[in-house]
Amino acid sequence: MTMRTDVTHFNCAIADGVARISLNRPDRKNPLTFDSYAELRDWFRDLHYAEDVKAVVFLPNGGNFCSGGDVHDIIGPLTKMTMKELLAFTRMTGDLVKAMMNCGKPVISAVEGVCAGAGAIIAMASDLRIAAPDAKVVFLFNRVGLAGCDMGACAILPRIIGQGRAAELLYFGRSLSAEEGHAWGFFNRVVPSGDLEATAGDMAARLVAGPNFANMMTKTMLNQEWSMSIEQAIEAEAQAQAICMQTEDFKRAYNAFVAKERPVFEGD
Repeated sequence: MTMRTDVTHFNCAIADGVARISLNRPDRKNPLTFDSYAELRDWFRDLHYAEDVKAVVFLPNGGNFCSGGDVHDIIGPLTKMTMKELLAFTRMTGDLVKAMMNCGKPVISAVEGVCAGAGAIIAMASDLRIAAPDAKVVFLFNRVGLAGCDMGACAILPRIIGQGRAAELLYFGRSLSAEEGHAWGFFNRVVPSGDLEATAGDMAARLVAGPNFANMMTKTMLNQEWSMSIEQAIEAEAQAQAICMQTEDFKRAYNAFVAKERPVFEGD
């Protein structure tokens, strides 16, 4: 199937195997609403089956990445919901993270300006993260009277930056700068603001030009091996690699090496 771009609550463009998406409320620093949560979740679920998209770049819009849940459209209504309604909402938000992790395509977040709350979670759930110098990541749940364990933060964030550093951010809800985020391993790279989108695009193009089936397998194993023992992980990787050794891309790489050429991967 081909991926749809006729979305309502975020921007989406697909070209050369790369989907570029961004939230579309720059006047409010791109907050999420009930509708945008659900549409993003459904889009990433469908992405698993798309053949025309090999990588995703989640971009800022208007100088900011995402300010989290909209105070008026989400936070206010949540204070009036029943427990059953609240659980349906928190499960839906968690489903967005699960959909991103299970989409089978590498996701790059290019963070500029405000990246708060659920916006910080979207960046966290991505495979790679790059930042402009003014990026400010804030897991602000504690600051609004909530626990830091939101949308998988207590499981995923410590694996990226370490338990103590994650605890500091989740307990205090303080801002993580681009420089500190890079030093801590949250960001893979910090680049000038004017180079942010181009750098993310170059990274995505490199992924698209790579062995896409193998990239899918790498993403799958990175996620699944969190809950495995070392012995289980080694066996799972043996099976995954044996599958990849049956692909045409593996043969193309070998033939190119023999011919002293650069391999051209086709994703099969």
